[in-house]
Amino acid sequence: MTDSGEKNIISLEIPPELDGIRLDRVLSETVSGLSRSYLQKLFGQDRIRVNGEICREKKALASSGDTVTVEVPEPEKMDVAAEDIPLDIVYEDEDVLVVDKPAGMVVHPSPGHERGTLVNGLLYHCGDRLSSINGILRPGIVHRIDKDTSGLLMVTKNDQAHRALAAQLADHSITRRYRAIVLDNLKEDEGTIEGDIGRDPGNRLRNAVVVQGGKPAVTHYRVLERFGQYTYLEAELETGRTHQIRVHMAHIRHPLLGDSLYGPEKNKAGAGRQMLHAAVLGFVHPTSGEYMEFESPLPEDFAKVLEGLRRKAGR
Repeated sequence: MTDSGEKNIISLEIPPELDGIRLDRVLSETVSGLSRSYLQKLFGQDRIRVNGEICREKKALASSGDTVTVEVPEPEKMDVAAEDIPLDIVYEDEDVLVVDKPAGMVVHPSPGHERGTLVNGLLYHCGDRLSSINGILRPGIVHRIDKDTSGLLMVTKNDQAHRALAAQLADHSITRRYRAIVLDNLKEDEGTIEGDIGRDPGNRLRNAVVVQGGKPAVTHYRVLERFGQYTYLEAELETGRTHQIRVHMAHIRHPLLGDSLYGPEKNKAGAGRQMLHAAVLGFVHPTSGEYMEFESPLPEDFAKVLEGLRRKAGR
């Protein structure tokens, strides 16, 4: 993939492994910052070409060997609006907030996701009392969780708090424990998965454990319940790479239930998303120096899937 900064033209040759996948999905997963909804607009503006010919078909499929070019308009200054979005605030003081994010909510605005994000809600709730280190699109955001992952996030109200918590993330001292349901029976009661994470060389839509070019990643896990075809577990992050738990569990052949990107396309057991919930978050308060830990109960959809597995197992 090449990027011509002067003309804002992005060019991509479709590799064999992406043949037959919808083109908007290929582009959204391959090119940082382009959502599928934003790409749909570009199709309608004649800004996407395949082998030099304008492509207006929004459901077009990628074809191996084709050269796809995307003309990205000069970015308009994004107006990050404050929105009165209900937020589940678990804790708040003058320095930090802990928010319980629902599945389906994007953390910060991006092209195609300008409204309805956690940041939009935070701006309404906090006004200008958010740290500025990550710029106007990510005020207060120290770390993120995926759109379809639920659970706890810490948010900072000033730059001093942001730097302190970012340092704790860097030295792996923040507690982040997740609840997950994975496919098949994990034989070991507990274990550690170590493997550098980078772009999957066989599928550029995903990340993977790679030999070269990745970043170190460590995930610890502990089995909570077994259901034969599924395992309910707790996963604790030592590092925090993109999709880390999803990638590591898929790497050991136990992808998350409901995760169509790293597991089977067809979801089972009633899961409408990947069964991953950020359940426990702990850190040293940036001002008081006190260790604080918070816990989020399982959301309704996760609990419903888990209860269904228990009923099927006769529990």
